[in-house]
Amino acid sequence: MTATSRILVYGLPGLPLAALGLPMYVYLPAVYAEWLPLATVGVVLLVARAVDLLTDPLIGILGDRLHTPLGRRRGLMVLGLPVLMVGVLGLFLPPSTPTVAHLLGFSLVAYLGWSMVMLPYLAWGAELSEEYHQRTRVTASREAWVILGTLLAVIVPALVDDGAVGVRGLGALGIALAVALPCAVAVAVIWVSEPPAEPPPVLVRGALLREVAANAPFRRLLLAYLLNGTANALPASLFLLYVEHVLGRPDWTGPLLVVYLLAGIAALPLWMRLARRHDKHRVWAWSMLWAAAAFAGVPFVDPDQAWVFAVICALSGASLAVDMALPASIQADVLDVDRANGGARKAGLYYGLWSMATKLALALSVGLAFPALDLAGFDPGSPSPVGVQALALLYGMAPVAIKLVVVALIWRFPLDRAAQRALGERIAQAEDARTARASPMT
Repeated sequence: MTATSRILVYGLPGLPLAALGLPMYVYLPAVYAEWLPLATVGVVLLVARAVDLLTDPLIGILGDRLHTPLGRRRGLMVLGLPVLMVGVLGLFLPPSTPTVAHLLGFSLVAYLGWSMVMLPYLAWGAELSEEYHQRTRVTASREAWVILGTLLAVIVPALVDDGAVGVRGLGALGIALAVALPCAVAVAVIWVSEPPAEPPPVLVRGALLREVAANAPFRRLLLAYLLNGTANALPASLFLLYVEHVLGRPDWTGPLLVVYLLAGIAALPLWMRLARRHDKHRVWAWSMLWAAAAFAGVPFVDPDQAWVFAVICALSGASLAVDMALPASIQADVLDVDRANGGARKAGLYYGLWSMATKLALALSVGLAFPALDLAGFDPGSPSPVGVQALALLYGMAPVAIKLVVVALIWRFPLDRAAQRALGERIAQAEDARTARASPMT
């Protein structure tokens, strides 16, 4: 198998995982609100997500220490698959009158299974290559599959339910994913190897987290990643409200999402060409500036100019895939700092913390956006002109301001191509020394 084929096969599970992620966060609350009070659904899912947030570092540490015939990363993914499938089928194919206990129980199972599959999958990708630009190819492949999966999650349920996602669409998607996800993981596990296991990091109370906290590039990147995730999640959480109340065209929701996602896939090869010629943190900054420039016009779109917003979706969507791929590639470089300083491979723990940041960004976006709209007097039931303008400003300007802060944080990021090459040499020397010490004396 060629290197390119190997990278493409590794990215394949990203498609069904993405097709699962969107319904879990977007469709599920609305569907269960048909049986349970909306406030109850919100509290139940908040509790499940809070538990999920706390388990991520523990699952990451487990992935660093696990020994199976398939390896650490692939083994944990395979163990997590049946847990994830039980949770997903329980949520997506509910009984005729689901209870609070049903929603909470299967949500906890699904989130646990999701972390058991997703965290080792990300850590596995970080360890597939030691080369600066090859890491970007790995993450770009995964994120391209992710966008395709998100596209399918938008289209398939809407087709089944004639445009409005409901129980039938959710069930159809659940059944499809129950087949597609195990198949995709099996193909990747069979055809793509993982690096040989190193001695696991020693579990001393607080020591692992102190080592991670001592990694200065990690701290800087984690803050940038959290802020950028919030900037991306803000318009995502407000998208439906903006299209309905500002544009007045809820019928454009699906087509606008399709335009946005397709633009991300189409533009990815151009960004990848730039990333091969320049340091990846600088290209990431350029992509955020591009998205900010495109999105800055959102508050000035008139209700009868939905086509103008479609153009903005295409322009801002052009940076979507690279905005996910390059931070993930830089994350792999940050792990080298730890290893060059004598640490064992701790990709699982690091990605457990990344996952916490991702989920915190989602929580912050909702926790900041909706109270701010309420303070501004926006009422979805009877929106006033002032409230609608506040929605347009928050939707369009807040993400731009946050992304500019992230650009300032990342512009002079210390891990460029030369620095990563030097870290690789230090790691190789340390591994040679460790091999020499382990060899019997002659």
